[in-house]
Amino acid sequence: MKRDRWRRRGAARLHVGCGRERLEGWVNIDFQAYPGVDVVADVTKGLEFREAEAVYAEHFLEHLTIDQALDFLLESHRALREGGRIRLSTPNLDWVWATHYALDAEPETKERMALHLNRAFYGWEHRFLWNRPLLARALEACGFGRLEWPAYGESRHELFRGIERHEPYPDGPDLPHVLIVEAEKGPPAQDALDALRRQVRSELLDHLKG
Repeated sequence: MKRDRWRRRGAARLHVGCGRERLEGWVNIDFQAYPGVDVVADVTKGLEFREAEAVYAEHFLEHLTIDQALDFLLESHRALREGGRIRLSTPNLDWVWATHYALDAEPETKERMALHLNRAFYGWEHRFLWNRPLLARALEACGFGRLEWPAYGESRHELFRGIERHEPYPDGPDLPHVLIVEAEKGPPAQDALDALRRQVRSELLDHLKG
């Protein structure tokens, strides 16, 4: 099978949630069999790879619930070789709030803002929007270190340079529209992960139960 061939391949570069944006030189993975997809897989059920060189996911993390996102980060950590790197790009919650809502706006404007803000949260099948502190904590809790926050299309590492394909929006002063983070696989951090999961459960997930 094609997937078995990719799974056996060492030092693969994994492009997760690729959609129609195929990257040459990468294993392009998506839930749907779009043209150019190498592996059709539901990565929320695991990544069938090992000793990968890199994981890249652009505008993917926000489509997962927060508990699914933590599981995905753990699976990425497991699938990477020692010193392997991950690069994520996901909408910036701070930018969404700053550009979509104003407490001092007129009532009619605030009506539209309420619709636009909720669209940013729930449109396009979004499940959870991240801010920088929480994303950093999640990565570190899942065993990643040496975090870097490059600009759109930029990187110190050649394999990640100019890799974004999603349409950009205007950034604000010191307020990027997307969070782009790179991190290196490090040792597991089980205590930190357990603490984060407890907080997520008590402050969010327990309140979503029907």
